[in-house]
Amino acid sequence: MTATRLNLLVVSANPVVRAGLAVLLDAYPDLDVTTTAEVPALRARTAPDLVLLDGRPEALPRLVAVAPVVHLTHVAGEGAGPWTLVHGQFEVADLLRMIREAATAHTGAGSTVTNILRFRNSTSRVQRFGLSAREVEVMDLIASGMTNQRIAAACCISEKTVKNHINRIFAKLHSTTRGEAIASWLGTRTAS
Repeated sequence: MTATRLNLLVVSANPVVRAGLAVLLDAYPDLDVTTTAEVPALRARTAPDLVLLDGRPEALPRLVAVAPVVHLTHVAGEGAGPWTLVHGQFEVADLLRMIREAATAHTGAGSTVTNILRFRNSTSRVQRFGLSAREVEVMDLIASGMTNQRIAAACCISEKTVKNHINRIFAKLHSTTRGEAIASWLGTRTAS
C-alpha cells in the first residue's frame, strides 16, 4: 500500500454495483479504484492493496491469500470474513471506515490478515498439522468465516462431509471449537 493512495479492486458480477461503487469510491482522494466482473487470479507481487468483493464468498480464501478483502453480502450472519457488510444495512461512511480499517490492519505487524498471509505462504503448514489437501481447503474456508453450508457449496460437497472434515481437522489441530482451530491455523493460539 502506498502512503497516499490505496489501490482498491472492486469485484462484482453486477455491472450496476461495479459502476456505482467505482463512481462513489473514486471520488475519495486516498482511493484508486479499478473494477472487474470476474474474480482475478492475483499474485502477491501484483495484487491490489485491498479487494472489495460483492458476493461470491467461495472466492474469499483465494483472494485473502494475497490481499485483505472487504466482503459485501446479501445474507445477514453469513460470516464470510472479518470485514463483512450486509447490503442495505450500511452507509457510505461505514464502507469507507471498513475499507480503511482492513487496509490498516493489513499493514500492522500483528494483524490477523498478516498472520493469514504468513501461514498461507508457508509450505510447512500441511506437514505441521498433517491435513489433507481437502482439509486444508476446508480449514481455509473456516478461517475466512464461512458457515458449514457455504463451505459445502464452495467445495461441492454435502454438509455432512464438511462436518466429517471438520471433526478430523479439530482432532489434528487439538481443538474443540472453530475459534481454537482458527487460532491454531493462523498461529495466534496461546498455550494453555
